Order: sequence, then structure tokens, then C-alpha cells
Amino acid sequence: MNNQLLIKEKLQAKLDKIQTKSNGSPVTNLQLDTNLAEEIEQLTTELESINPNLNPLINAISLLNGAWQLQYSTAREIRSLASLPLGLKLGKVYQVIDVTNKLFFNLAKVKHSLALVSGYVKVTANFEPAKENLEPLMNKRINVYFDKRYLSIEKIVGINTPQLNPFKVVSANNPTSRTATLDITYLDETLRIGRGGDGSLFILSKSNDLPDLTS
Repeated sequence: MNNQLLIKEKLQAKLDKIQTKSNGSPVTNLQLDTNLAEEIEQLTTELESINPNLNPLINAISLLNGAWQLQYSTAREIRSLASLPLGLKLGKVYQVIDVTNKLFFNLAKVKHSLALVSGYVKVTANFEPAKENLEPLMNKRINVYFDKRYLSIEKIVGINTPQLNPFKVVSANNPTSRTATLDITYLDETLRIGRGGDGSLFILSKSNDLPDLTS
């Protein structure tokens, strides 16, 4: 077994274990003890150092296409979703990428702890390769421009509510003093690792179970 596969399997085993306890919702470093969070960071760094696609925006952009499920993150916006009000619980979180049109959307499933309400928050965006020509950023950094935020209620006490899907659409917030960026630091057919402009970590796995919400 090569080193890349060994490290990937070790990392995936830890992510699978913690996600079993979270019922598939993404786990953040604030939900783990310090030692486990440090182990995940160490394995992630080791895997990034042997990325099989060092220039993903040129050599492996097709691998980005499709649906990805967020497994783990240290990002502030993901950590804030872990403590929703009014008995709401975060479910699975996805990112769906359309490489051809340079579009993507983030989708966070949400439901009440007593199954009174279920719905989702969707944020649409477009992206482009960053224009910096400085190594090692070249060919792995994208600039992100958020567009709309959709708030939707799909069901109330088990009854479909199409009139509330969505019930609110607003402009999504972009950083005021900088362009949001994401570095794709590891990419293969089933796993993707990214680092936000603030250093935040995102680990995602390729998914086949996302409902059709692309409209």
C-alpha cells in the first residue's frame, strides 16, 4: 500500500468515526478534544504534501465537478451552524460544482430535533481561477463570488410546503475588503481538501445522494 493511500485511509477512518456520531452532519474542531483535532490536522497536512494533482485547475479540473459532502471543517461559518436556535439541528452539508459554467452552490440541510420542521439553506456562487501567478498558489486557488442565499422550509410536521420552498431569497454576503478565495490543496476521485483565505480547513467526500436542487 503506498503512502498516500495509507494516510488517506487513516484520515478517512477518523472522519467516518466522528461522523457516525454526528449522523452525517459536518464536524468542527470545536466539537472534538484537542488531541483528536490535532491528529486530523496532522494527517491532513501529510496528505496535502503528497497531493496527486498539484495543479488541479489545469490537470484535474473535471474531478471537481459534481456533488461533495462536507465532513469536517474549522471554518467560522460552519462552526456557527453547529449551534442553531429554536431546537434546529444541522444535517448534511453539500457543495455542488458545475465546472463548465464556473458555478456552485452550498446546501445545508436543517431539521427540528422533534421533526416539526425540515428545510435547507442554499447559497449560490460563481468562481474563477485566481489571477495571481505566484507559486505555489498558481493553478490551485480560486476566487469566489457569492450570489444569493435561499431559505427554504420543505416540510412542516411531515407535510410538504412548496409555498415555503424557498420562503426568502436575499443577496449573499461577500467580504468587503477582499475577495474570498479557496486553495484546493488535495484532490482525487473521492476526497477533496481546501483551505480558505483565512486558513480555515474544509474536507469533503464525493457524494451521490444529493437531491436535485440545482434550479
